[in-house]
Amino acid sequence: MHKQILMLIIGFLLVLGGCSLAPKYQRPEAPVPADWPDDGADNGTTAATGNATAVETDWEDFFPDKGLRQVIALALENNRDLRLAALNVAKAEALYGVQRSDIFPALSVAGSGTKYQTASDFTYTGASRTGKEFTVDLGITAWEIDFFGRIRSLEDQALQEYLATEAARRGAQIALVSSVARTYMALATDLDHLSLARHTLEVQQAAYALIKRRYEVGVVTELDLRQAQIPVDTALGDIARYRMQEAKDRNALNLLMGGNIPVRLLPTGLKSITPPRTVTPGLPSETLLLRPDIVAAEHQLKGAYAFIGAARAAFFPSISLTTTIGTASNQLSGLFGSGGGTWNFTPSVGLAIFDARIWAAYRVSKAQQNILLTQYEKTIQTAFKEVADALAVQHHIGQQIVAQESLVGALDRTYELSNKRYRAGIDSYLGVLDAQRSLVDAQQGLASLKLSRLANEVQLYAVLGGGGNEATKESRVK
Repeated sequence: MHKQILMLIIGFLLVLGGCSLAPKYQRPEAPVPADWPDDGADNGTTAATGNATAVETDWEDFFPDKGLRQVIALALENNRDLRLAALNVAKAEALYGVQRSDIFPALSVAGSGTKYQTASDFTYTGASRTGKEFTVDLGITAWEIDFFGRIRSLEDQALQEYLATEAARRGAQIALVSSVARTYMALATDLDHLSLARHTLEVQQAAYALIKRRYEVGVVTELDLRQAQIPVDTALGDIARYRMQEAKDRNALNLLMGGNIPVRLLPTGLKSITPPRTVTPGLPSETLLLRPDIVAAEHQLKGAYAFIGAARAAFFPSISLTTTIGTASNQLSGLFGSGGGTWNFTPSVGLAIFDARIWAAYRVSKAQQNILLTQYEKTIQTAFKEVADALAVQHHIGQQIVAQESLVGALDRTYELSNKRYRAGIDSYLGVLDAQRSLVDAQQGLASLKLSRLANEVQLYAVLGGGGNEATKESRVK
């Protein structure tokens, strides 16, 4: 009978419980324009482009280069920062489990047993007897009945914290993929710079040797000889500088990968890398809200709503249930030649008194909501700016490269003509030196612009939330 009454009480309390005082969440309107800035470029917002959006494109599809894909895969497996992000997710999931456990009652079981012997003088039969006694207590310790949803609001807040941490992990993965790709391409560009410096050194050493012979027979002055030495020394310095930069690029890749990069995966130059695929940005409302940092900020905002619900619930009484479901006793003794058992049911209810600090806590929860709302809006605005910048570079970098290629061609012809005029005795070697210096600078600038174009494509992919639109784990943990 007692057990039936207990189950009815628990069922009634569960029906009444679960009411939430948290404000209803509605996604705030994005504080950015509906379209990307109009700079005269086709930003790929139309379906006619035929390109997928970044969130629909997995990084393995975005990077067709096999060597780069292997390097990224190694980094995803061994990078310590990404590993820490995954561990933080596991920690947040565990904390969510701890908070969620407050919904359920905590059961306690205590047992004891004794064994004793009764002397023959105290028994009816005149023979000594051995007796055993066992006691088992089963109870519910401090179970708060969640009438006003305080516990469920705190559970929802913990869930949002977990989901925000998971989104941050995806953001860390995208940042890692982007960093590896840009560093890999920078290494390839520095190898091109190194190759150019070595080629320049060979050409200038040959020119210097020719001028030195002419100086030794008195055809040219020492000024010509010293001017010819300048590009030789400059090329030697460039070689040392780019070898140093190559080493730093490898060190950066090793750090990102969490180990040494295999030599077979190293690029030989920028031309050896297959360019990334093209993605369309779509519309801001379709893409920005899928970025992991914005998703994380929104989960933080949802958590603030849940915390307000917990703060509101604190204004109302909290009811706890401390119950001893039963005491079972089984006594077997020879004193009366029989055994017995009893069950006891003792409920107790506690009522929490209003705490003056609750009002202050509620004000804190409202302030925290406004703070997180502002952070959410700022995150969206920052994301819009990053994408708009990448789109601007994407549109104009091609024009820069075309102009730079034309400049390299003009300077190469100028250098050739300057050499002919010098050898014909028309001009001094200073004209050759200026033309050669300008040509090398233009060639290095062209290589840097090509790197900027590839790096910007990677950057655009990253700021659009590229890496594959992973399914949320919210349904799995609820």
